[in-house]
Amino acid sequence: MTIFKKAIPRRAFLRGVGTTLALPFLDGMVPAFGAATKTPVRMGFFYVPNGINMSQWTPAKEGAAFDLSPTLSSLAPYRSHLNVLSGLDANQANALPGEGGAFHTRTTSAYLTGVHPKLTKGADIQLGVSVDQLAAKELGKETQLASMELALDGSDPAGICEGELTCAYNNLSWKSSTLPLPVENRPRAVFERLFGDSDTTDSAARRAQIQESRSILDSVTAEVGRLNTKLHAKDRAKMSEYLDAIRDTERRIQIAEAQASRELPSITRPGGSVPAEFEDYAKLMFDLLVLAYQTDLTRVSTFMLAHESSVRTYANIGVPEAHHAVSHHRGDITLMGKKAAIDAYHVKVFSYFIDRLKSTPDGDGSLLDHSMMVFGAGMSDGNMHLNQDLPVVMLGSAGGRIKGGRHIRYPKGTPMTNMYLAMLDNLGVRVDNLGDSTGKLELLAM
Repeated sequence: MTIFKKAIPRRAFLRGVGTTLALPFLDGMVPAFGAATKTPVRMGFFYVPNGINMSQWTPAKEGAAFDLSPTLSSLAPYRSHLNVLSGLDANQANALPGEGGAFHTRTTSAYLTGVHPKLTKGADIQLGVSVDQLAAKELGKETQLASMELALDGSDPAGICEGELTCAYNNLSWKSSTLPLPVENRPRAVFERLFGDSDTTDSAARRAQIQESRSILDSVTAEVGRLNTKLHAKDRAKMSEYLDAIRDTERRIQIAEAQASRELPSITRPGGSVPAEFEDYAKLMFDLLVLAYQTDLTRVSTFMLAHESSVRTYANIGVPEAHHAVSHHRGDITLMGKKAAIDAYHVKVFSYFIDRLKSTPDGDGSLLDHSMMVFGAGMSDGNMHLNQDLPVVMLGSAGGRIKGGRHIRYPKGTPMTNMYLAMLDNLGVRVDNLGDSTGKLELLAM
């Protein structure tokens, strides 16, 4: 890394009409004198619904000599950054005497909070602050966006979604015990939140720019040129790659919007301006999140690949049945195989995001080097609605704080929230307890 006598401010922006463009981390932001710039660590949680076929998920061996299971095989290129964690429970998702039902709703609400939701059909909801929001409260002091809550499904409408619980509990992220944070599933809305000027996003000029399919970069071309005169060749190349990534993401959003607005023949028309194919949709949202991390617009995120009880089908991998129905396999070998196929497909799609993190420079390493990304489900066995021994994989080195390449099994009864305390500790966020935690998880350190 080159050290400069006069550094570019880390929070520098390029501004144009309706555009506020944060810069990626550049060598030119490192001063020659004074304290060195500390590369931030990012946190993310990626959630899949309806449990997992655990027989195809859990590695047979523990320690460093384990072999990746069939479901996790797509993550093989990132083994050195990967830990498979077994034995963690989310017991607060269990039904209390007399509650029954609402298995999926409780699973969602308890996953990041470690708190059992208050039984209610109305507005008097009561849960707890989720781990992502504990991190966002501190890390958000240094970023434009405290956190991002993304999904490939929209938020549930008001009302009762399952059993005796209100739909409000179908949110992963909770800012307070009574305030869930809704997800955003519209790529254009995410893009505008990241790069649109909040004061002029809805202005006539900004709308005209979108309608004309012009790039937001058009309004900052002159500023980019002036900035490049101050950068050395390595930083100019980094800026070029970053701007190309924005152009490509914007282009894909425009294509999705154009496709959604076309008159289609007698087939089901995709809802909303999103890519029609699940994988294309996921990759577009992943790319937006990478840009948010790369520019340090946020350091905290949650991402739901689908909601609990999802009925999404995956005909492209030979599973035309609804995901939720397949998860209730009742021991049928064929359905169990299809559930494993869905699980492996989700991991494969997620591996695209990990590859993007690994290939994106960040300080003296990559975004993956400076991340803690958790992928998993709130249930283990979806057929029986079990919330014990959850499927959990963590990727990223947290700036050298986490050693990868291991399958670690924790003692029976270990709360998932113990892992969250360890993650918060790695971020420098000091929290004594979270939900049903009993202490900070060990063995994550180098």
